[in-house]
Amino acid sequence: MTHTTHVTATTAITTRTVEYPADGLTMVGHLALPAGTDRRPAVLIGPEGPGLNDFQRRRADALAELGYVALAFDINGGRWFTDPQEMLAHTTPLLADPDRMRGIGHAALDVLLAEPRTDPDRIAGIGYGTGGAIVLELGRAGVDLRAIGTVNALLTGRPGEAARIRCPVWAGVGSEDPIMPPAQRDAFAAEMQAAGVDWRLVVYGGALHAFHHPRIDHEQTVLPGIGPHPLHAQRAWQDIVGLLAECVPVT
Repeated sequence: MTHTTHVTATTAITTRTVEYPADGLTMVGHLALPAGTDRRPAVLIGPEGPGLNDFQRRRADALAELGYVALAFDINGGRWFTDPQEMLAHTTPLLADPDRMRGIGHAALDVLLAEPRTDPDRIAGIGYGTGGAIVLELGRAGVDLRAIGTVNALLTGRPGEAARIRCPVWAGVGSEDPIMPPAQRDAFAAEMQAAGVDWRLVVYGGALHAFHHPRIDHEQTVLPGIGPHPLHAQRAWQDIVGLLAECVPVT
């Protein structure tokens, strides 16, 4: 069961915070609705390991301005981890447990489906880092998504389960990302190809892990191999918007 904790309206979009249970936590998501009252295609947006922050909330708002119902979902029970070791202690076991990831993804999907503006036949999933891995696991679980887009996500899954993916998959990674080195990228390509998935992998030259995310002033420590790349961040966003326009057009 979801409930609204606050509502904000602009001339173009309406946003609200939704709380819902998942993974033994009370998740705090951000739902953005486009202008109008008709049903629209919808997008799940998964955050990176530290949690849901204004970066993904703004992405949801931007997609709502384009005409999508957009839910930026939570993975940490409303927390944003500033200590990278604390974040790793939380996300490492999660990333090793596809069933837990799917549970978090399904709970967010239920919130999106409960929104009357959502067209249940036109839903896509995009995600960053851990959130991207969660969206991919929804695809491997056979959820009927129209597109999957990930940036800096852990891309490989359990053998054979990619055959359940029903939609195009787009993935963006940095060439200098130590978490997704060439061997891991090759393993993803082999997995998708063997499963007959319509897949694309874009490698952004010179970019590190989390290249999509601007540096946050209050973060005092950053793990090695992590850093922003504003130009590639904008390119990756344009690629995701293009994927959505192709697979779940608003018109």
